[in-house]
Amino acid sequence: MRANKKADVLSILFVVVLLAVAVITEAQQPTKIPRIGYISGTGNETNQGPYVEALRQGLRELGYIEGKNFTIEYRGAEGKTDRIPSLTIDLIESQVNVLIVATLPAILAAKQTTKTTPIIMVATVDPVANKLVDSLARPGGNLTGISTLAQDLNAKRLELLMEVVPRLLRVAVLRDVDSQTATLQFKEYEAAARVLKIELHSIDVKGPNPDLENALLAATKGRNDALITITNANLFLQQKRLADLAIRNKLPSMFQGSTWVDSGGLMSYSTDEIGAFRRAAAYVDKILKGTKPADLPVEQMTKFEFAINLKTAKQIGLNIPQSVLFRADRVVR
Repeated sequence: MRANKKADVLSILFVVVLLAVAVITEAQQPTKIPRIGYISGTGNETNQGPYVEALRQGLRELGYIEGKNFTIEYRGAEGKTDRIPSLTIDLIESQVNVLIVATLPAILAAKQTTKTTPIIMVATVDPVANKLVDSLARPGGNLTGISTLAQDLNAKRLELLMEVVPRLLRVAVLRDVDSQTATLQFKEYEAAARVLKIELHSIDVKGPNPDLENALLAATKGRNDALITITNANLFLQQKRLADLAIRNKLPSMFQGSTWVDSGGLMSYSTDEIGAFRRAAAYVDKILKGTKPADLPVEQMTKFEFAINLKTAKQIGLNIPQSVLFRADRVVR
């Protein structure tokens, strides 16, 4: 009888030891950290740019700690838009938990590659008109995110130029002819220009090393009163150079984002792009907690930013009316 009791005690001890080992082993297993894929059309590993940092800031504000409960798998195309589809596919095949895309080529590549990986876009084009989602309220599928309404602001940019530039009659529009977004936005500018009775002059460049010197020379020789640039990855990398050339050619310039004004551009009018990427963090948070992209409505950014560089205005001999300065959200002096 004692032998049986001893055997039972040993069996119980053996089970307890096994359970303890199992608990310790499980505790020692590394926690799988969620991986957020991020595609940039312009950056690289050493210079990831302000937008991915805005995403990080948004995640920090929600209590996330990089390296502890999230990591960012970054891929930068360095302005080479033909690389974007392969970089997108690479991240999807590496099984990131969620993918952030901000250029139309990346959005299209992601949408065509996966029906399961959650995709968060920060889109400068109309996501419904371009058939990226079924509707803003019910995007459907695995794609949702933010629309920055960039295409809806083109008329306002022309109107602001009319207020600043005396007798504005002709505007050069600099665009990369290989950019799908630029093609769409140029049509928007044409529609707005017809209403405002402004003549547009398309200045076309292409490739990662656009000939900006001759492009600006053509704009000047064409007797244009101002310059508008439609941003894409290639031109985004040329901000300082392009702003300097506009100053050299005495051309008032309008851009789509305040980073251009920081680089010397005269004016910009856009949605709060930095805020849009901070806001994208809320989508990441909800998806990592189990919400499906199809259940997250696409949000339209409604906060706009008007920036003016007074130093540039002085360099090109342009007086900015006080009525315009009062409306500026930021003035660089």
